This record gives sequence, C-alpha cells and structure tokens, in this order.
Amino acid sequence: KAWWLTESGLPVIRRYSTAAHDEDDSDEEGAALTFGLGCNGTVHVLLERLEAGAPSLLTDVLQGVRATGEPAALATVLAAGAGSGARMGARLGLTALSRSSQGFCCDVLESRVQADLLATLERKKSSRMIYASGAQAVEVLLEYIPAQRRLVVFGAGNDAQPLVRFAVQLNWQVHVVDGRANFARAERFAGAREVLVASIDQPFALRTLVDGAAVVIMTHSYRQDRFWLQSVLACAPAYIGQLGPKERTERLLDEMGGGAAAARAELHYPMGLDLGGDTPQSVALAIVSEITACLNQREGGMLRLRKARIHDPADAQHAALSARSPEARDARRQ
Repeated sequence: KAWWLTESGLPVIRRYSTAAHDEDDSDEEGAALTFGLGCNGTVHVLLERLEAGAPSLLTDVLQGVRATGEPAALATVLAAGAGSGARMGARLGLTALSRSSQGFCCDVLESRVQADLLATLERKKSSRMIYASGAQAVEVLLEYIPAQRRLVVFGAGNDAQPLVRFAVQLNWQVHVVDGRANFARAERFAGAREVLVASIDQPFALRTLVDGAAVVIMTHSYRQDRFWLQSVLACAPAYIGQLGPKERTERLLDEMGGGAAAARAELHYPMGLDLGGDTPQSVALAIVSEITACLNQREGGMLRLRKARIHDPADAQHAALSARSPEARDARRQ
C-alpha cells in the first residue's frame, strides 16, 4: 500500500493507531488504519520513494555514520502550512564536520533548525519542533542518529564467545584482543570486526581503539588483566568493566599505584547486572545488559518498579508558536 500511497512521487504521512480518538485527526481513512497493538498509542509513518540513483540525503547521512563511526543529526519536515516555504520531506543533515541540505526552505528557518540540530548532537536525543515561518507553522523532526556502538573485549577465551555473539546480534562493532594466538582466531568469533593478537610485551596504540567504546577485560590472566586495565584507564572509554571477584580487582588496582581511587569510581567490577546464573551465556547476558543500561543512562532495574514512563514522551517543543494554535493545527493537517 505504501507504493500506491506515494504514486504521485510526493511523501505522505499516515497515522496508525489503537487510540479511540485523536482530536487532531480528521482523516477517517487514516483513523481506520491500526497496528492492532492494543496499547492506546499512535504511530505516524512518513512514506516516501527513494529512486535508484537519485540523490538522497537520508541514505547519505546513514552511510556516513556507518563509515565514519561518528553520530549525526537529521532534520525532516513533517508538516508545513501553505505559504511557509517548506515542504514535507525536506531535510537538513549535520555532523561534527559537515552540513548538507536537500530541498530545505528559507535561509532564516534553515539557520534556526541548524542551531537546534547542533543542540541535538550535544543532547544525543531526538525531538520534534514546531517553528513559525511567516504566519504558518512548520513541524520538524530533529533526529539523533547515533554511531554504531563499539565493544572491545580483552580476552579471547571460551567465555568471550557468547559475549561477542550477543553484541553482534545487537549490531555492535566488536573487536577482540588477546596475546594468545591459539585463542585469538577470527573463526572463533563470527561477526567480530577484528580479532587481534597483541602481546603485552609489544604494546600498541590503544587510544583509537578504546576511546568512546565499551571495554571489558576478561583474559583470565592476572598479568594481562593488570596491563590492559591500566592501559585502558589511561584512555577515555564510554564504559570499562573487569571480570572476576571484587577482591582480585581491588588487588589489581592497588598494584597500579597512583590514580587507583579515580579508577575505582570509573571501573565496573565485578561487571554485569545481578541476573543470577553462572554459565558463560548467563554471564555474557549480564555484561551486555549492564553495558546497555550504562550507555542509555539507566539503572537496569525491573520495569515493573519504574515510576516514570518506559520511554520519554515525544511531545513537540515549540519555537515561537504553540502547537495548539490554529496555524499549527492547519500545518499538521497539510
């Protein structure tokens, strides 16, 4: 049906809902389309055709994030009142290094959206904004597109294999490092981006590998663990965890000397959530779960005990124009 709805070549938005009533909806056909979720929610879907060979800012931005490992922010016009100068589907893309536009509207509005895209990159959070363009409203999705998460595993033992499998299934980019060539073999870690044999007696530059990445240390070698832990703590990982009993890790930190106090605050040890179970798969699940919670700035508790919403509300923010004004309501219906 999406192909038929976009037959004109123009993008369209359809509403799919299980809600009994939406005061902003006057499209009876759209109101009848439901996902059957039974959760009283509403999903607005932007449908558009991407012609083969035609320029597409959307695919360019997504491919750029994948290739560079850097996040991006993408603005997409969802609705625009007549005479606003904007059109549905117009886009503006922003990375730390570049800005690109595809069919965006007037320079004044574009500069305001660009400023909000910069804020989106800093907050690492998507939002909707409603801007005033003349007497009309323009609704824009400001989308944060994160870089692929990276996991660096120091240790290529058998218990690292389920951890790598879980991470690959989560679409993380995984690197495995070990000084033992008989363990650090690519065929043992299907889906890993890199399996590296690296001896602590011939160290290499770690910073480009671990900065911004989640790092776990699980070599089961006291000497290797101490070397890699001290080396990684000198870098800037997004997460660092050490496998093993707390007393063992405390001893590792004590032997490092200076900086141990700061390391204790930064290091997750023993790493993993308290899920129970002691199989390699259970331990791997606990580790991946804790990393996910930390990177999402959550505690990793039970949802039934959570007082706030599971997901943050996606209510639009308003730039000089209320979404409930007649202009905004007209823009959303265009």
